[in-house]
Amino acid sequence: MKPSLSLFIMVDACGWEIIKNDPFLQEIAPHRHKLESVFGYSSTCVPSIVSGHWPDEHRNWCYFVHSPETSPFKFLSWLKWLPKAVTSRRIFRRWLTKLAKKKLGFKGYFDLYNIPFEHIDRFDFTEKKSPLQPKGMNRGTNIFDTLQEKEVPHFVSDPNQSEEANRDALAAHIEASDIDFAFMYWAGLDGLLHRVGNDSPEVPAKLRVYEEWIHYLYDLASKSYEEVNLYVFSDHGMANCDVHLDLKSVIETLPLTFGKDYAVVYDSTMARFWFFNDEVRQKITAALQTVPQGRIMPEAELKELRVHFEDHQFGELIFLVQEGVLIVPSHMGERPIRAMHGYHPHDAHSYASLLTNRPELTSEVTHIPHIHRLMEDSIEQQSSSYESHVCHRSAFTLAA
Repeated sequence: MKPSLSLFIMVDACGWEIIKNDPFLQEIAPHRHKLESVFGYSSTCVPSIVSGHWPDEHRNWCYFVHSPETSPFKFLSWLKWLPKAVTSRRIFRRWLTKLAKKKLGFKGYFDLYNIPFEHIDRFDFTEKKSPLQPKGMNRGTNIFDTLQEKEVPHFVSDPNQSEEANRDALAAHIEASDIDFAFMYWAGLDGLLHRVGNDSPEVPAKLRVYEEWIHYLYDLASKSYEEVNLYVFSDHGMANCDVHLDLKSVIETLPLTFGKDYAVVYDSTMARFWFFNDEVRQKITAALQTVPQGRIMPEAELKELRVHFEDHQFGELIFLVQEGVLIVPSHMGERPIRAMHGYHPHDAHSYASLLTNRPELTSEVTHIPHIHRLMEDSIEQQSSSYESHVCHRSAFTLAA
């Protein structure tokens, strides 16, 4: 048997509020921890987990930014002449997203979402590389760089494959005992929660499915490895959206023109503005201060949350809505969804979770970037365990 296997399994959106009263994995991962997430979406959370750095360090924050000079989307501008009844359809956007991703050579997650084609040549996309691969960060390194550098045999799930296909691929590697480290990423719960909300009976049913899969992988590993270190974690939680805010209409009542006076990205829970003169800044700021469902984020708070960027790449002003409010329509979608994430990290449903069979975790593991420490520690421990295992076998052979 091989000395040990470290299994890191990320269940997207499996927040603390979702599992705290659920028996999810209590038998094989009884030690539970509530983790603070980072301010942002999965575009922020996943890079923070795999790098151990904060958004202001790795610069993987929000996907779309105003940058006409570097926009790769100019070839899509002609689509503004098509009727919105066509271009706003999700099936059309998905088809076009696949074509654009292939043409542009993007390696990470990519979606055109609901960015209007009349303005698409003003925007750039910030995740051109995959954070789940070596050299995949906008700045700095990640755990996959470490695995490659140390030549650790490992498995990383493929986002282009189904959850079941990734499960079976990992199972094959475990059965062959040819890996020492695994990073699995399952995104199905996130999609389900967006659709049905966190109170639906479909949620615990989905947890039972994951539970069965993880038990299967854990039992399989226990047959081939002397020790199995299991870590099941999430990137954020999910809040039900009971209030819809048409922020776009509030701004468009002002005597201002998009592209001439200002630019904005309407995300699902925040709006990020760029201003072309101080008068425009004052008008939009005054308008936002009349919206009770959200607030302008102070610079000091953005710095505290590690999402302040001196060059204003991601926006000069950030307007964040309250938990449970959904900006709709937005550049993420025309229609409401049942639940969303991306609220303030201190909101109840923003907290992530960590479940493990390792009882020795210290109080230092409090935020999702700290999961990277656990991954690095497991790699170091495996190296020591492997050396000890080889020495033991050598001594046994000599004695024989």
